[in-house]
Amino acid sequence: MNKLRNATFISLALLLQCWNLSAQNHRFVDPMIGSEGLGNVFIGPSCPYGMIKPGPDNDLHANSGFTTDMSKPIYGFSQVHVSGTGGGAKYGNVSIMPISGDFETIKQESLRENEKVALGYYGALLKKWNIQTEITTSDRAAFYKFVFNSNTKNAIKVDLGRYLDESIIPDGREAQQFVGSQVEVISDTEVRGHTKVRGGWNNGSTYTVYFSAVFDQPFTNFSTWKGEQFFPNEKNQVDNGKKTGAMLFFESLANKTLNMKIGISFISSLKARDNIDKEIPHWDFKKELAETQQKWENLLQRVEVEKEASTEKKTMFYTGLYHTMLMPVDRTGENPLWENDSPYYDDFYAIWDTYRSSSPLITLLDPKREIDIVNAMLQIYKRDGYLPEARSGNSNGRTQGGSNAEVVIADAFVKGLEGINYKLALDAMLKDALFPPGGNEEKEGRGGLVDYNRLGYVSTDYVRSGNRTLEYSYNDYCLAIVAKGTKRKGEYWRFIKQSDNWQNLWRDIEDNGSRGFIMPKDSNKKWVDSIQCAATNGKISYVPYTPLAQDWPNCVCWWCGVFYEASSWEYSLSVPHDVAMLIKKTGGNEAFKKRLNTLFDKEFYNVANEPSFLSPNLYHWIGRPDLSNDRIHQIIDKNYNSSRNGIPGNDDSGAMSSWLAFHMMGLYPNAGQSYYLINSPYFKQTVIHQENGKDFTIKAKNLSDKNKYIKSVLLNGKPFENAFIEHQDIVKGGVLEFEMGATPSKTWGTKQLPPSKSDEVIEE
Repeated sequence: MNKLRNATFISLALLLQCWNLSAQNHRFVDPMIGSEGLGNVFIGPSCPYGMIKPGPDNDLHANSGFTTDMSKPIYGFSQVHVSGTGGGAKYGNVSIMPISGDFETIKQESLRENEKVALGYYGALLKKWNIQTEITTSDRAAFYKFVFNSNTKNAIKVDLGRYLDESIIPDGREAQQFVGSQVEVISDTEVRGHTKVRGGWNNGSTYTVYFSAVFDQPFTNFSTWKGEQFFPNEKNQVDNGKKTGAMLFFESLANKTLNMKIGISFISSLKARDNIDKEIPHWDFKKELAETQQKWENLLQRVEVEKEASTEKKTMFYTGLYHTMLMPVDRTGENPLWENDSPYYDDFYAIWDTYRSSSPLITLLDPKREIDIVNAMLQIYKRDGYLPEARSGNSNGRTQGGSNAEVVIADAFVKGLEGINYKLALDAMLKDALFPPGGNEEKEGRGGLVDYNRLGYVSTDYVRSGNRTLEYSYNDYCLAIVAKGTKRKGEYWRFIKQSDNWQNLWRDIEDNGSRGFIMPKDSNKKWVDSIQCAATNGKISYVPYTPLAQDWPNCVCWWCGVFYEASSWEYSLSVPHDVAMLIKKTGGNEAFKKRLNTLFDKEFYNVANEPSFLSPNLYHWIGRPDLSNDRIHQIIDKNYNSSRNGIPGNDDSGAMSSWLAFHMMGLYPNAGQSYYLINSPYFKQTVIHQENGKDFTIKAKNLSDKNKYIKSVLLNGKPFENAFIEHQDIVKGGVLEFEMGATPSKTWGTKQLPPSKSDEVIEE
């Protein structure tokens, strides 16, 4: 047993060593970063934006299905997962489990040891039965290799009744609910079927995952089950609302090794089989692993950092890129809702998290992919009526604040992405801005829109009134920019004005030495000073509503507060289109600097959440990019690293990771606008090998722990005074060169400040 197990891992080590000799970027990816703490990342193998994500499940209520806790047994390896998300879990469908000896119960689980995880690879020994399990994957099919060490009968269990976050409470919020399943034994080397589940974090409608599994050796006999009852040699268990599965027995195996390929589909089990045949037509595990690695390398090599950089920094950076490109998921040709050959993506989970830095990073490094993603959003609008916000399982179903697909569209528009119907995109944006979604106003569109368009703000008659008003204001700005570019001046005029609506909730009050905050108003245009919190001994209790108040979850439900997942102190700085006006209303540059310092020094800033993603860069707008640089590096050095606990919050489909990757390059986008803010990088040289064939190089001369400030900048050999750079300047290719020093510059970045709406000329 030990010889066989050691040989397996020696084989993997030799393969990894070959990759190391080729000095490829994917060797710096560690899928385990963020697997502990709040990260919630998926640790199994995946292709870029891959539809199938096979991996171990040992925690029914974990978003990725997995915890690193070695005391928790694996109960199966399922084929569909998400990465980095919070809230209720989703997926965990079509569970596979190799077992030996005990076949009397459906439930089977084992502790693991010798776990090995690398990009495109998962391996572990199932301790209970001494079974080595290895997994790699293509885009829509996975390759499993099992090495059994038992002389008794062995089996593969296919369980269609297991999934994540199962609840016995009917229609439990954010929990998944079983709908039905079916299994069919096709031959002595193939089994097919499907599982139907609904709900999950987005409260989505029923989705169906079809599968086909094929083996390189025949099973000698089998038993299917329905409910809790086994049916020996009965080939088919039809879908009648009960849980089904199959136990496939292997009495003799060549070298005790069994290979299995499993394909999934959202169309049919035959389509799942077709995905196997097209993507993995062979039985060579190492070949498939190498092909998956190469798919990642083709993307990761688009950014080249200097060879002398520490392994720690390179691991943090390339893993950040990797996490960003796990989602959304490419399901082109796998859409069960309508027939169309155009791009289709799912698991926008959620755009509220990813629009700020994940989408812009894909635009910068993989623009053709971003074009497909935006076109998929427009297809969803055409067929389902609204742009997605938190779509999963082929179903819209959750909004957290704004209708932020509009920011993604505007970002693509201002950065010149071609091949997108921007007139159709504007229609989709207008649908969000003009037509209330109805129902619980949580599924899609803009909740509280009647208030917003009547009063100029969302009142406390609606939940999340504070951040919705702020986010709708920015959504309106993004809409106006696309309207202007498509010659729709009437819409431009209306929505550029509406983008000032955030000011309608700006209250001139003081807190912790700073003045002016976004605060709640009721529908009678009166400020709300206190909120009902509880009833004790028959008496209603009220608490003061201050800029630091957190009404959720103590007084109201998580989704029901004035602000979603942050305080007014954080959200009152979230006016990305008009920071200049924000500074003015705060009291000028010095008052704004003091306010930012208070935010960070008193720890009102939450590194683990998206509403404050832009906040460390806001010093740029008072001509102090050196202070932005200080804050950014403090945040990264304290909160990010290459350990399993190296991501400070839910990675949220790569949001936290993309924030890190951008800042390590020395850039950060203001999503929906055409420029990037410039900060001190973590690398002496970064080369972006662009899709258009033109390289853009960022050099930091004399960069060191001491020389951490940008003293001066050259763009293509000419002095460059701005602390921001346009996307088109990067697309053209060239060299951005920093002269680094030990003290901040008194001139660079102080004259021409980043754009703000209030500095622009409004075209009437």
